[in-house]
Amino acid sequence: MIEDPRELRQRLRALRRALSPAEQRQAALAVARRLEDWPAWTGAVRVAGYWACAGELDPAPLLERAWATRRSVYLPVLTGEYSLHFAPCSPGTALCRNRFNIPEPEVSPMEWLEPSRLDLVLTPLVAFDRTGTRLGMGGGFYDRAFAFLRDPDYRGHRPMLLGLGYEFQQTAELVRQAWDVPLDAVVTEAALHVFSVEASVHTAV
Repeated sequence: MIEDPRELRQRLRALRRALSPAEQRQAALAVARRLEDWPAWTGAVRVAGYWACAGELDPAPLLERAWATRRSVYLPVLTGEYSLHFAPCSPGTALCRNRFNIPEPEVSPMEWLEPSRLDLVLTPLVAFDRTGTRLGMGGGFYDRAFAFLRDPDYRGHRPMLLGLGYEFQQTAELVRQAWDVPLDAVVTEAALHVFSVEASVHTAV
């Protein structure tokens, strides 16, 4: 039986918030260690992250490693009602808060990068299943930003979507809506779950 998405969000978000700061930090470091030799991570030049909120798996250790290896890091910027863009961010970049009180890089829109030009997108999630279907917060920001990946005729650059979460966020089955953009893989403190052919190519057997 598939759990109601609203109830699932409420339950899993409560579990996330119940984690202590030490537990959250340990999981974030475990995720970074799990990816350190994954070619899809080591070969990514333009990496999108996010600002962790409400117990989300924190990508900070990964972003710190990206900066240390002189890769370009981008964070989401909300514009209009539902548009998501990606702005460059370095340790000294000024930040401002959006309407959800989430920090964003305070840079000119001229510096924003089109989603199609990213190599690897670290994606927050509330839940995921064994097919790569992702349950987010319900705003659809990532699904709209990466809708071009659902187009079978699209032949441009294909950024890899890598979900970051805790192992308890995996659920047996989620309903995939027509507008949902599936994840290529999900990494947790316990495992790297690979779903797409593209991600499989980058995964050692």
